Amino acid sequence: MASFFTVELSEPRFERDHLRLITVKSNALQKRADISVFVPPVPFSELKGMVILLHGVYGSHWAWTLKGGVHHTALQLINENKIPPMMLVMPSDGLFGDGSGYVPHLSEDYEKWIVEDVPKVVEEEIVGHPLPLFVTGLSMGGYGALRLGAKYSNLFRAFSGHSSITEFTQLRHFVKDFEGLQASTQITDSVIDTILVHRHHLAPFQFDCGRSDVLIEANRALHQALQTHQISHQYREFEGGHEWPYWEKHIADSLLFFSQFCNTI
Repeated sequence: MASFFTVELSEPRFERDHLRLITVKSNALQKRADISVFVPPVPFSELKGMVILLHGVYGSHWAWTLKGGVHHTALQLINENKIPPMMLVMPSDGLFGDGSGYVPHLSEDYEKWIVEDVPKVVEEEIVGHPLPLFVTGLSMGGYGALRLGAKYSNLFRAFSGHSSITEFTQLRHFVKDFEGLQASTQITDSVIDTILVHRHHLAPFQFDCGRSDVLIEANRALHQALQTHQISHQYREFEGGHEWPYWEKHIADSLLFFSQFCNTI
């Protein structure tokens, strides 16, 4: 029995670049939401993982592909045998205001949308069986990926963040109506608080930030806090700012990182 009341899947005759599009009525959101999916040109039996990529404020499901070219990066890495064939699953955040924060709201659960509905609809409509799960994201999506990766390490084999917001209140600097966003939410945990709660069951994780990024000090503070609490992680800084050229380049680091864990139990 299908898990969703309605699902619209793009017609293969009109697709390009190995991208498929899904519109599904989300159980968590009780409204329609969109997902872009990169399906490598291999038999489904050869797929080794499903990477969920979360976008930042103002964006939607198409941002990682049409602003960051992540599907081209992944295909190149696959063709060079640097990573195994992995699906890339790129959902919208639910499209609340300038950004939902990927947290539960009073009326819609944007967290449950990501961790339950998104992998389930891709499994049911495209691949036909579960795959090892990974999650990453940029900026607001980095906050979502690090928080959800830590909270649901039973689901994700590894997780990462790029130029990540590390405290929910940092969204104040990016969204127009932060007070409205805050009033709508149920949970606003920081990344470090979430990691500390789940510190004994964490999957491997890493994060990075550009040295010219507005969030560099926040990422350095997170790294320092993790060191203070002796929590294993990888943190790196590179040249660059809070911009697509940085994310386009460094998303490869996450894909290479995840590839290490595709065959682990």
